Amino acid sequence: MLGYATVGTNDFAKAAAFYDELLSIVGAKRVWDDPSFVAWGNSPTGAGISIAKPFDGNPATVGNGTMIAIVAPDRATVDKIYAKAIALGATDEGGPGLRGGDDSTFYAAYFRDLDGNKLNAFFMGTA
Repeated sequence: MLGYATVGTNDFAKAAAFYDELLSIVGAKRVWDDPSFVAWGNSPTGAGISIAKPFDGNPATVGNGTMIAIVAPDRATVDKIYAKAIALGATDEGGPGLRGGDDSTFYAAYFRDLDGNKLNAFFMGTA
């Protein structure tokens, strides 16, 4: 299954600070810290999110149709992640709410990080 997902950045320091604050909401910490690559997770061997300067030296670009989803323990945490992302300079791609029809329990919020990479926070359930 998924080990980690990486997004590129053109401002490494700003991106690292953004993800430090954002991912702390779900208890994630840096599990790998290098001058050109930082990864966050809840354990060194669990799934995580990372940022990197592109290896080829070209500018980072956003993947069309690419998105990283952050699992939250409840709807309130989805709201908190979304609010923190926006406060840190992310752009709105769809505020917190139910998606998927009348009987769906998929609660999500969508935003783009400082480099334009699309993320969401989600919870499946009624709490």
